[in-house]
Amino acid sequence: KQWYQRRVAITAGDLNMDLFMRVAPELYLKMLVVGGLDRVYEIGKNFRNEGIDMTHNPEFTCMEFYMAYADYNDLMDITEELVSGLAKSITGSYKVEFTPMGAEESVIIDFTPPFRRIKMIPELERITGVKFPPADTFHTEEARQFLDELCAKHEVECSAPRTASRLIDKMVGEMIEVQCMNPTFIIEHPQIMCPLAKYHRSEKGLTERLELFVATKEICNAYTELNDPFVQREQFEKQAVDKAAGDDEAQCIDENYCVSLEYGLPPTGGFGMGIDRLVMFLTNTYNIKEVLLFPAMKPEEAKAEDAKPDES
Repeated sequence: KQWYQRRVAITAGDLNMDLFMRVAPELYLKMLVVGGLDRVYEIGKNFRNEGIDMTHNPEFTCMEFYMAYADYNDLMDITEELVSGLAKSITGSYKVEFTPMGAEESVIIDFTPPFRRIKMIPELERITGVKFPPADTFHTEEARQFLDELCAKHEVECSAPRTASRLIDKMVGEMIEVQCMNPTFIIEHPQIMCPLAKYHRSEKGLTERLELFVATKEICNAYTELNDPFVQREQFEKQAVDKAAGDDEAQCIDENYCVSLEYGLPPTGGFGMGIDRLVMFLTNTYNIKEVLLFPAMKPEEAKAEDAKPDES
């Protein structure tokens, strides 16, 4: 995601350094696992510059946990039990009524486990009718060109920079996410999209990652954590190349985190869920502002300016 970084001035007599609003507590929680706390969690505020719309607010509440000796299969089981249990406990049923924005009639979201599971690349191949290059070659210019032409063929829009990661992400949004009205896992993302996720144990170029979608919107992201310090540094370096090319969603190299991995992160499963968005679906609310006490709103002066007629 595009990082939300707002500089905070620190007086010269204190730290004398720039600080930033956090986008996630992820790396710090995993460093606690390195330090010997096998299970850690936090429910708190994150800040991201993803724009403001019906399902996005710059400040939002997120729940993250990290569990040593778990993998993405365990995380899918935990997620199914957690989300379906919440729906049943709060509404009295696994089937929840929800009215999408602009819809004349409500739809029924069925939280009955087990949830559907879709493998990302095989599903894109099925929809487009073409065979993708091997996933472990997605970092090459040839693969990027293939994806670029495929997006153009299917009229999938992707603004610059048209990196392989961004092209795949846009295709997934246009072709797969729109299928996910009932809770659905999209799993096994390419490594180029997941610098912090562990490489798949049997599928080269893929990762052990999952995203849970409800009513076509993501509510959960989880994966087996990458715990090899050398591979992690390589992934950060590849992200730095994309960032230098203009991809604001790419990550920078985090030296402190790379050093911590050298001390040893046990096999770990990591999980993150947007609380506000889940509340939307469980309360039949299509606008995230309706479940936030103090959402980001346009200033009255800006509203008045927008309301003025165009004299040109």
